[in-house]
Amino acid sequence: MIDLRPFESLGGADHGWLNAKHHFSFADYYDPARTNWGKLRVWNDDTIAPRTGFPPHPHADMEIITYVRKGAITHEDSLGNKGRTEAGDVQVMSAGTGITHSEYNMEDEATQIFQIWILPTSRGKAPSWGARPFPKDDRSGRFVTLASGFAEDADALQIRTDGRVLGATLKKGESAEYRLGVGRKAYLVPAVGSVEIDGVFVNARDGAAIRDVEVVRVTAAEDSEIVLVDVG
Repeated sequence: MIDLRPFESLGGADHGWLNAKHHFSFADYYDPARTNWGKLRVWNDDTIAPRTGFPPHPHADMEIITYVRKGAITHEDSLGNKGRTEAGDVQVMSAGTGITHSEYNMEDEATQIFQIWILPTSRGKAPSWGARPFPKDDRSGRFVTLASGFAEDADALQIRTDGRVLGATLKKGESAEYRLGVGRKAYLVPAVGSVEIDGVFVNARDGAAIRDVEVVRVTAAEDSEIVLVDVG
């Protein structure tokens, strides 16, 4: 089953410095039909103006993954972590018992990110933060795990949930498969390009909510960059 959620149907708000689109209910946007997808609670499509950003604010008990699509994001937090994550790379923050952080676009161009929140499966643990590069060439023609709560994904950034965040880059006509499994849910968004899944076309920044399939097979209708979340 695939529920297509076109970009034009998403909620959101333009704050001037931030133009945000929400795949799920968030802030002042509420849709009872779009509150979560399994443990996936938030998928925000944010465009942040140059030299602006999110000032320090707190979080707890949430796994927050930032996928940078364009530009770069600069992170600082109450643990003393500092880092700059560039386009194509990923940062994760396990909010745990509580953390305060800021996220700024210190660049001279707009920064575009996917901000993904997943509910944790364990609570009461110390907060943490991490980031690493994921070269797009390494994802060419296949899905690569970017962040995971499963022990077998030791090369990925670690999150405290029974789920994965994956990325793939496909040339026009190429296909890639991901074994999801019945009982699991996936949410897929092309950052760039458009893809076809079981006869459904998903354009750039559309969302595809997928369930009750053993294998997700994605074929690129044009050169595409894809992000997929697998959750319980």
